[in-house]
Amino acid sequence: MRGDDKGLQADEERSPLISTRFLVISTITILLLAAASIAISWYGRAYGARLSLAGHSESSEVFDITIGRDRLAFPANAIRFEHQRRSGAAERVDLYLLWPEMTGYSSAERRRFDDVALSQSLVFLQISQSTMSRDMSGRVEPIYRSLLEPQTIQGPGGLRRQAFKAGTGYEGESLLTATAPDGETYAIRCVLPSVAEKATSSDCQRDIHVGEDLTVLYRFSSRLLDDWQAIDEAVRAYVEGRSGPATATTSLKNQSKASTDRSS
Repeated sequence: MRGDDKGLQADEERSPLISTRFLVISTITILLLAAASIAISWYGRAYGARLSLAGHSESSEVFDITIGRDRLAFPANAIRFEHQRRSGAAERVDLYLLWPEMTGYSSAERRRFDDVALSQSLVFLQISQSTMSRDMSGRVEPIYRSLLEPQTIQGPGGLRRQAFKAGTGYEGESLLTATAPDGETYAIRCVLPSVAEKATSSDCQRDIHVGEDLTVLYRFSSRLLDDWQAIDEAVRAYVEGRSGPATATTSLKNQSKASTDRSS
């Protein structure tokens, strides 16, 4: 064997079976795969938790919301829609609250928010700037009275029930009224089911004026009509307890934004 061949053979025998370059590449690849695995695991848990909330929020962070001349403060878990969970000017805000607790979403009470069979668990509120000078009670005599059938029957919770006439746009609905403890007329519109088990979570609705210039439209199941007085008082107290007059500057900014939104 020639000397050159012997030297080459010796060099090959002394060279490592796995090169340093290969080890570096392998190590980097393993680290990248580990990092990717950790990232996927973290994202999976985060996305899974977000998916399990199904749009709900357990956060108690309070958002400062201005609607017209009113300033409101609501926790995130009481605000129904994710895009409304922010501070600033808004045209409206939608809430959902457990009845009778008047509290927002929590994982412990998840079933009461998600199970349609528990339709009597929630009260829904839609808060916006007033567009009418009268609330539902104030519309009974000048508007609703002429649209109602003359027959009055006894409804739940001591309410008087009258059906709307055909062709009025309120077919299938009834107006239920009573005299509230303060002497004012209480009025609520409902689509009453033939049997209580067919009630939905929002087949009754009523609107009231609150604050400087707010209309609160609230809805609940007809299965809760026996609690009409307590619900009305609770809704009013909830909104009034979290509202106050907006500053002049904030109000003007909000009106300007609303005008821009309508014109665009």
